[in-house]
Amino acid sequence: MSVTDCLCKDFIGGLFAVVLLLMPAMVWGLTPAEVVVVANRFAADSVNLARYYMEKRGIPRGNLILIDLKSSESCSREVYDEEIATPVRDFLRKKSRNDVRCLVTMFGVPLKVKPPPLMGDEKDRHWELKKEKEDTAKALKTISDAKGPEAGKLKDALARLEKELKTLDRSNQGAAVDSELSLVLNESYPLENWLPNPFFVGFKNQVLPFGKKSVLLVSRLDGPSEKIVRRIIDDSIAAEAHGLKGTAYFDARWAKPDKGNLKGYALYDNSLYLAADRVRLRGIPVVINDKPALFQAGEAPDAALYCGWYSLGKYVDAFDWQPGAIGYHIASDECATLRSGSSNVWCKRMLEDGVAATIGPVAEPYVQAFPVPEVFFGIVTEGKYSLVEAYFLSLPYLSWQMVLVGDPLYRPYKNRAIPEVSR
Repeated sequence: MSVTDCLCKDFIGGLFAVVLLLMPAMVWGLTPAEVVVVANRFAADSVNLARYYMEKRGIPRGNLILIDLKSSESCSREVYDEEIATPVRDFLRKKSRNDVRCLVTMFGVPLKVKPPPLMGDEKDRHWELKKEKEDTAKALKTISDAKGPEAGKLKDALARLEKELKTLDRSNQGAAVDSELSLVLNESYPLENWLPNPFFVGFKNQVLPFGKKSVLLVSRLDGPSEKIVRRIIDDSIAAEAHGLKGTAYFDARWAKPDKGNLKGYALYDNSLYLAADRVRLRGIPVVINDKPALFQAGEAPDAALYCGWYSLGKYVDAFDWQPGAIGYHIASDECATLRSGSSNVWCKRMLEDGVAATIGPVAEPYVQAFPVPEVFFGIVTEGKYSLVEAYFLSLPYLSWQMVLVGDPLYRPYKNRAIPEVSR
């Protein structure tokens, strides 16, 4: 997993304090009437699951959008624009903006948007540039004087070729369908890489291209089977009613640092310790592993919450999940599929093993794109706000790779909710 420095400021330690200060103004207490469900008429069980969920949560019957497209986990940009975004946008235009704050994509709605392919002359030019680059690199290897003028010309040529190839590269225009739908109220925006999420508490007081009013909260009720999706719905409602019981497990890679100004991996590793501290303050049992090896089989009984890393595409079945459990693993591509029977990615396998909610990327996200553990688990265990609200407050980027699988209205610790302090 590559790392850039976009989130390398030393804000993690103070983020939770920021959340507490801004909570009454920033977060809203999502209601069923503000949720709209998106289902696929052409996918088996999608509409039935949508209606089942809506009935269980008391979501108005009219808050259902039906799309019509081939059932597949991925779709082209054209299909996304015409068959998903357009009907969703048309539906929302008929509603008052204040009536809808959250979309739920159901089992059968595509998971990811593929990058647009190169066409015609662009494709030919891309092939020519790659061939020219290979030939130039070979020629450079034959130059005996690596610092001479001839080598310098070849190096300049390589730099020019790489720059032109980069302008044709569209691999950074793929994204999770749900992450794109968060911006569906906007007619157009840049597709390259990511866009900052205005709800993320780490971007407080920064000038951003989108305001909160132009962004929708989005969650997904999906999984390897129709049976598992029903179980997610039922477990979330039952755990909410009785309170989520069990232990929180945090799997760091290194010992807790004794200094600030952390970057990249170290910043997120430290956030696991801070998340453990916040959860422990709620009176929830916590186990934190600071060894390089992950939790192993039998080492995480009665698991209610989990966050850790880094086992790429190799789920480690260390957990005895409690009904209603929430967890995510910080690694690339862990939500690249929710269906493939042979896949051992963490999101799919955690859902098969019993979690009610998980988070993961459909492709390489870079570490700073993950929800910040301290903020996410701090809000979830605080008790007043829903799963999707905790996710969006802790999520740095939109129009990118991350997906939340779970009931957006789920509040596992609502019976522990701390009363608001009068001001």
